[in-house]
Amino acid sequence: MAELKHVGRIKATNKKVLVAYRTLPGESGSALVVPTENMPDIYHDAVINLVESAAAQEAYEFAEALDRTQFPDGSRMLPWLHHNGRLIKVPTDAVEMTPTTGFGILLSELNSIIAEQRGVAIDDLALHEGINDKKMEVKPTATVTDTVAEVLTEPDLNDPVATAKHYRSQADKLAKEAANFRRMAEELVPTKKKIQ
Repeated sequence: MAELKHVGRIKATNKKVLVAYRTLPGESGSALVVPTENMPDIYHDAVINLVESAAAQEAYEFAEALDRTQFPDGSRMLPWLHHNGRLIKVPTDAVEMTPTTGFGILLSELNSIIAEQRGVAIDDLALHEGINDKKMEVKPTATVTDTVAEVLTEPDLNDPVATAKHYRSQADKLAKEAANFRRMAEELVPTKKKIQ
């Protein structure tokens, strides 16, 4: 299999992620990743096909390719991932890049190597403006550790309280996703009200 850029896993859980931004402006120790588990198949398959494409492999940051590509429903990938809470802020030393089977390197180490090769500081690796000159606002909902743990861990099925909390969290996320689909449908073709 050929080497793939932008592919990694969360070191603590082995959960697969795609790295949208290797570093963030002013936060060289943080990255934005897209967890691929629990993503609806239509979106999962589209994102995987994209990361394997030549366009994504040639991109400096995977987010550049995400912003230029649409999901099958017509929505642009990067904004959809952002608005649906699928971009997760994580420490760069929590992510292991896995470009090939059997090889891994911490994202923090990879960033150091790239910065050294370019003769710049790690802070200078970040894209300082978001795609298409729009600032990408990252709103952490909790501490980075809490967010990663909540999104990328499985519930303890022996603990009914934790399992129930996990199911409620998943139900809330699905309800938000359903509401977003409803909104997108209404924008495309508004529902006609019956006259009585």
